[in-house]
Amino acid sequence: MDRTIVVTGATGHVGNHSLVRLLADGERVRALVRGPEGRDVVLAAVDRAGVDATALEFATATLDVDDGWNEALAGADGVLHHASPFPSRQPEDPDDVIRPAREGALRVLRAAREQGVRRVVLTSSFAAVGYSRSSGGPFTEADWTDGDDVTAPPYVRSKALAERAAWAFVADGGPELAVVNPTGIFGPTLSPRLSASVAMVAAVLAGRSVPDPGRAFGIVDVRDVVDLHVRALDDPAARGRRFLASAGPAVTLEWLTRVVLDRAAPGLDLPGSPVVSTEAARTVLGWQPRDGVATVLDTVDSLR
Repeated sequence: MDRTIVVTGATGHVGNHSLVRLLADGERVRALVRGPEGRDVVLAAVDRAGVDATALEFATATLDVDDGWNEALAGADGVLHHASPFPSRQPEDPDDVIRPAREGALRVLRAAREQGVRRVVLTSSFAAVGYSRSSGGPFTEADWTDGDDVTAPPYVRSKALAERAAWAFVADGGPELAVVNPTGIFGPTLSPRLSASVAMVAAVLAGRSVPDPGRAFGIVDVRDVVDLHVRALDDPAARGRRFLASAGPAVTLEWLTRVVLDRAAPGLDLPGSPVVSTEAARTVLGWQPRDGVATVLDTVDSLR
């Protein structure tokens, strides 16, 4: 295809797989990294996937500085904006997470507008959907987390406030915007720098105890998250819409442990746990996620 797609957060779990998918699809891809070390991480991930990197180029910019964004998006047709802070521990100041998430999203959209980029697909999260009510499911794209709720974790607030800011920005004119809201993202890793979800699987494999084994959460395969982004990038029907992404009913850490250690396949249907509707992704974009057990086992195999 005669176009360039920019991928922010290229060194992350979703970013790695986005690069691999787009390159495999024959796209020219510009990986956005924070510095020279990010280039090495990306090239190693692409090499591990066995994909030709000839059509891969790099640009440098950060979420908290204006410099570099116009250059990074110059000549691009679309952007997959994955970059957003995910702290390993709770920050003392919530703004340390909220500000770069919100301002970074606005920097991407502002540069996209100035450079004439057609569409941006923003990676939000179920965190921006399902943390302001505890019952009355299923959760849909009409649900929103209250980003002003100071009792919510800073990461949760950051995703809600960043997405709200993005929608407000494009209300005044381009670029086109679509948003993907995944639950917990698992699936094979292409890098030794593990995402939080994959690190959870690694901890179980290593025999470390996992806190709160009864806590429920949704899972989705990273390859399916990327597939939904690609569909949202190209389908006219995705413009101006949010899309929840989850493999099925919620699971628990106890369930995850059973699958990881025993390679068992217990039923995913856990009565009373949160339910996420993926009807929009399925009916509007034809998205079909893979089975959650297969995703966890593929994660295990990649770690081993």
